[in-house]
Amino acid sequence: MQSTTAVARSLSMSRFRFLHAADLHLDSPLTGLSKKSADFAARVDDASRRAFDALIELAIAEDCAFVLIAGDVFDGEWRHYSTGVYFASRMRQLAEHGIQVFLIFGNHDAENKFLARLDLSGNVRRFGARAPETMRIAALDVAIHGQSFAKREVLENLAANYPAPIPGAFNIGLLHTACSGREGHASYAPCSVEELRARGYDYWALGHIHQRELLCETPPILFPGNLQGRNPRETGPKGATLVTVEDGRISGLENRELDVLRFERRSLDASDLADMSALRAALKPLLADTAEDAAGRPVALRLAINGASRLHGELVTARQRLSEEIETQIAAEGHDIWLEKLTIETQPEKETKGLDAGLAGHLQRIIADIAATDFLKERLDERLAAIESRLPDAAHRAERLAEWRERLPGHAVTLAAALLEEGTETGDTFDTIGDARQALEPDEAG
Repeated sequence: MQSTTAVARSLSMSRFRFLHAADLHLDSPLTGLSKKSADFAARVDDASRRAFDALIELAIAEDCAFVLIAGDVFDGEWRHYSTGVYFASRMRQLAEHGIQVFLIFGNHDAENKFLARLDLSGNVRRFGARAPETMRIAALDVAIHGQSFAKREVLENLAANYPAPIPGAFNIGLLHTACSGREGHASYAPCSVEELRARGYDYWALGHIHQRELLCETPPILFPGNLQGRNPRETGPKGATLVTVEDGRISGLENRELDVLRFERRSLDASDLADMSALRAALKPLLADTAEDAAGRPVALRLAINGASRLHGELVTARQRLSEEIETQIAAEGHDIWLEKLTIETQPEKETKGLDAGLAGHLQRIIADIAATDFLKERLDERLAAIESRLPDAAHRAERLAEWRERLPGHAVTLAAALLEEGTETGDTFDTIGDARQALEPDEAG
């Protein structure tokens, strides 16, 4: 028996709305937070569920006819069976309001052995993985075409076999894909925008890429991004797309923010700052803007200080103390911001400020000689290999390791130069350069 809402909706079928979401990753842990701040991690532990709750509430409030979920409902194997129970309960909530759900499973879902046994309410329609399928909503004259992933690594072009559009219907393609490829995402189910357009559908509901992106306006080919950022790479607003259709044409395409925690990256140019007091003053508007942009959400902030600055040496040698001072400033100003990481990316205002050119050159030669040794390269590779085994996201491993290999020698130069500059100011130059040599040279005893 149809609900009153569903009957009313069918009587006005020339106009309807639907929600397009993807990459829910329900109960996915927010990477690294628990190791850095247990208090902050506890506050946002259920972030993915609360963001999904917001999606359900939005679908009901906007009287949506249906919800599309373009893959990665789950984050691989469930850590707790309650994840499946929770999802089923929210599907039942939509059923009580006459809202249908159409979903495909993505690469992370394919790892979950419980999905085949997951019992869901009758309003949920799941696309199979063997071949593309078409599902109809007769009352709205809508045809939805989709196919799930059969395994984690789907390297063939699934879209190539999607059926032709049904004449006279509003045709939607539901696809989990990297499309033509995106940095940081595995190139699963590759395809091109041109071939998606050529299929002749009215809307393409894509998933897999965690950043919102409109690939084409006519017809809309869109990644809504994920509902909730999960790590410092997934910055900015997250949510879903609300689509309005009138007389068979799209009349509205709205991004709705649904995340409950926001990851942000900000940078501060220290080039013109005379002292640390000036730096704290410059931070004040940056922190205020960050909090305002989050619109009441807690923020995990990754802050970089850059520029050619007279404060370079002090910033490099006192990074931990500065981090604590910034955390104190945030608390004093009443912002709901957690300083997730502080990086110092400044350069000396002058390359040899306060240093004798001969000493500076001598220091650089020492570091260059050490960096060139096979022993140091082997030690660096050993350390990075150990780190690599603990990295959570395989798609980012190679680029991170390459970046570290390139940047670490430069960081050594920066730190040693700062220590040497301190030594010249205190009269301990030769002790400092000796300490720098000892710290940088490998221990031949192993």
